[in-house]
Amino acid sequence: MKLIKYDHACVRMEKDGKVLVIDPGSFTKDPVLDGADSVLITHEHFDHVDVDKLKAASPDLEIWTCEGVAAELTEVPGKVQVVRHGDAFETAGFQVRAFGEWHAFNHPDMTVVQNVGFLIDDEVFYPGDALTVPEAEVGTLLVPTGAPWLKLSEMVEYLRTIRPARAFSTHDALYSEIGLRLVDGWLKMEADRQGADMRRLKVGESATLG
Repeated sequence: MKLIKYDHACVRMEKDGKVLVIDPGSFTKDPVLDGADSVLITHEHFDHVDVDKLKAASPDLEIWTCEGVAAELTEVPGKVQVVRHGDAFETAGFQVRAFGEWHAFNHPDMTVVQNVGFLIDDEVFYPGDALTVPEAEVGTLLVPTGAPWLKLSEMVEYLRTIRPARAFSTHDALYSEIGLRLVDGWLKMEADRQGADMRRLKVGESATLG
């Protein structure tokens, strides 16, 4: 299984000729949906879902997401399916389990929206905009490293709670180059402490899992 980092909060996973994309939002510049068989969307914020991208995608595309996002995709030609915490399903040859219900608290004047995390093939966990701890072992964690709702101490505690063998940065487009170097340093510190592979994949860089 190959994992490819795209801009900000988007990743693409490839296995046995099939393609699964997670959170293709408006910050994602490249044509990440080219050849995609399935899309997982954690929540409704624009940096995680771009409705226009999905409208232009193949009508054969399967889209799995929470109820809040599904309500916004009525004009999308792909097959939209709602999932909730505890659900399990197969799409494009990937086994997926859903964990979590709500986005992390962000701003006192902003409504907390639905957010569902996804565990793919019992290996890769993508929490979306939350620090959800799934009831499962996690080999590879896609860890949010920069957001208005996130503190460094929370990110570190999340890594120490999950204790994955690998962790790759996501949700990191808000950083300058200076900020990204800080992320690199923080992940290296924790990688050294836990004896794990924790780092930031650059946009376009990939990792082979399994």
